[in-house]
Order: sequence, then C-alpha cells, then structure tokens
Amino acid sequence: MVRLEDVTLFVRSAALGSFSNAAREAGVLPGQVSAAVLRLERELDKRLFARSTRSLRLTAEGEKYLPFAQEMLAVVRAGEDSLHENEEIQGELKMAIPSDIGRNVLLPLITAFCEQHPKVSLRLFLSDRVSDVFRDPVDVAIRYGILDNGSYVALPLAENNRRVLVASPAYLAKYGSPQRLDDLVSHHCLLYALNGHAYDKWTFPQRGINRQISVGSRLSCDDADVARRWAVAGMGIVYKSWIDVCADVLAGRLKVLLPEQPGEAAPLHLICPHRKQFSPAIRQLHAMLRDHLQHITGLMRTPPA
Repeated sequence: MVRLEDVTLFVRSAALGSFSNAAREAGVLPGQVSAAVLRLERELDKRLFARSTRSLRLTAEGEKYLPFAQEMLAVVRAGEDSLHENEEIQGELKMAIPSDIGRNVLLPLITAFCEQHPKVSLRLFLSDRVSDVFRDPVDVAIRYGILDNGSYVALPLAENNRRVLVASPAYLAKYGSPQRLDDLVSHHCLLYALNGHAYDKWTFPQRGINRQISVGSRLSCDDADVARRWAVAGMGIVYKSWIDVCADVLAGRLKVLLPEQPGEAAPLHLICPHRKQFSPAIRQLHAMLRDHLQHITGLMRTPPA
C-alpha cells in the first residue's frame, strides 16, 4: 500500500531537485528520503526518478504520476483544514512582497489583518528581488509577472494588471509629452532594478507581438518605490504597474502617457511552494488583498493588447 509520507517526499524531491534538499526541508536524513521514493517505486512498479551523481530528474512515468500525487496531498490537506476552519487563526507568517506595492498599497491591509488576528505573528520582507519560495525563509510571496513554473502553487490577486507610462505634470510642462513610443529615447526615463538587473528594456504589446524599447537614464535605483517618487517629483518618466501608480494618477500627481498604447501585462499572484502553506490565515489574507486589488485594477482604462 502506498504511504502518504512517501508520496509527500516524492513530491518535495521533484520540486526541490534533490533528495538532500527534500530531507533538509522535512528534517530527516537523505537516506530516508531515498528509501521512501524506492518504496513508492516498488509499490507502483515504475521508476519515478532518473538518478545520477550530479542530478535528479523525473522519468516520463514520474512526470505522469506527479500531478496525481500533488492532488492526493491537496485532498488530504483540504480535509485536515476543514476540521480547523472555526479555530482561531494563529501562528507565524513570513511574506516577501515587492517594495512599492508593499509599502504603499498592501501594508495598511496587512496591518489591519494583524490587528484582526492578534495571535498571528508576521515577518515581512520588502524587496524587488524575486524571492525563491523553495529556498528563502518565507511561507508565501507576492510576485508580479506571468508565471511559468508549475512546481509551486499560485493564487491570482490582480490578473488584469498592466504597466503604464506615467510622468508628473511638472515634467510634461518642461519637456513635453511623448507622442509615440520612439519618443521615449529622447526623454528622461527613470530606472529601477528587478532581481538585481536594471529594468531598462521596456516592452509593449503591438499588433500581436511584443515591441521592446531600450531606454537610458541618469537616475536609477534598486528600489522601485524610489523611481515612482522621482516621477512624482518631476524627474522623468517611469514605466510601472498600474497598482503602484493608481493613487498618484487619481490624485493628479502623475499623468498616464500614450493611453491608447497598452502596457506590458503585470499580473500579480500570491505564491507558495505547495498547498500546505495555504493555511486559514493565508486564505483569509488572500481574499482581503484580492478584493482590494481587483477594485484598483478596475479603475484602469487601457485598450486591449
């Protein structure tokens, strides 16, 4: 009979890419993980991993079995969660969030959530570096972008969000407004780093393809919030998520440029390594954040890509 703990170690080994990493996460010896996978392979009469001294990868049978194993664990955890739905929310929550949206949009909501649940302790990491939810000391992360990694679980927060070009009225009065994308190269563009690299190639969907504009600036930083503040101060044009600049646009501090040109898609998700992290606390927090962010993206007026 297949053991649930063996299935769990198989799934984590597949996600982490090694028995050693799965053992470290589970607090057991690597040999115990290897033995668990061997037991599972004997029960299934199929080889799930192709092993070598330097790598561990799923076989074709392993690839086929993995989604069923994940679903099996999800069903068991959902049953466990259902027994605790009415219990008071408590425990430690470690979250990684992009700097600008974290400080200026989500922090008040997260603070209110902690006030509602005094037994929840929070460790918040604000950074524009993309957090690795498998290796960094976080339970969940909020991340921009189109996700292409099927090994973690993602819940949508703002799937219709896009980037927009914005500048302050003072900047536009002094330098004029770009009339087309090519005009951006002659303007002061404000740059910030994404995951350690300058975001200096701005992408725009046009006629079914993505057009990339390379921009430069005398002002750059490693914090996207600073770039937004520079834009408000009249220092140049910034290309940022609508969620980040919505309040400034509505207050008249920034103006959307080239509104007929759709910006790059920037959907927002709450992600974690596996469903075990989706505790009642995280599910409630996700619902609160999603309601607020859906309202913000509903205020965006841009043409379809």
